[in-house]
Amino acid sequence: MRALFMGKNKRSATRALDWLVEQGCEVPAVVAAEPDDWTHPEQRLDLVAERHGLRLASDEELYEERLEDVDLVISFLFWKRIRAPLIDLPRLGCLNFHPAPLPDMRGVGGYNVAVLEGRRDWGVSCHFVDEDFDTGDIVAVHRFELDPESATAFSLDLESQERLVTLFQEVLGQALAGKELPRRPQGEGRYVSRAELEELRRLRPGDDVDRKLRAFWYPPWPGATLDVEGRELTVVDEGLLADVARAYRESGRLP
Repeated sequence: MRALFMGKNKRSATRALDWLVEQGCEVPAVVAAEPDDWTHPEQRLDLVAERHGLRLASDEELYEERLEDVDLVISFLFWKRIRAPLIDLPRLGCLNFHPAPLPDMRGVGGYNVAVLEGRRDWGVSCHFVDEDFDTGDIVAVHRFELDPESATAFSLDLESQERLVTLFQEVLGQALAGKELPRRPQGEGRYVSRAELEELRRLRPGDDVDRKLRAFWYPPWPGATLDVEGRELTVVDEGLLADVARAYRESGRLP
């Protein structure tokens, strides 16, 4: 099997690509995000590709090329809309691994909304890619319990990424074994835009402050914000501050 792999810099993505190569899948190209100052080597998809001797390419290069004999295009947390001809290129289809249950939560900010709304369950999904964001036929959804009184956006991401790797191995295991992948239409669903998410981030009178702080806790990114003399400042409580203090101490940053 030949599969193009397009992904974000996450440990789950690097583990997925490692596993795919170890199963004997041929990967003619990998599209990886540029690492930033916060990217740990364990999260770098480009380093995994280099270790396996795989070609690194941009998505624009793949659109311009005439690739042949491609069975799958895999999007693992890929952050851009995938369009034709990449959608139509592979024999089996283009698959996206999405860190939220579909069709419950499309778009961005799923973790934030899940905590903010006190959900007691969450999930991760695999679906076929179509021309819109997160609307293609579903292959599988793995759901799991969520504690609405303790979860943060960060803790939910950690749990979801573990589940996403398991889902990836299950779905790709079927494809590599020559089995036909199931698919069913999503139907109506919910989409959260970036603008809507940023509005939700701001603390306002009447908010459940504890829940909102946890819903946007994902350092180093801005958390729940409060306007103070024209400046948007992230708000933390003692529990979240203790998390930071623990991380400092475990890393050896001591006075």
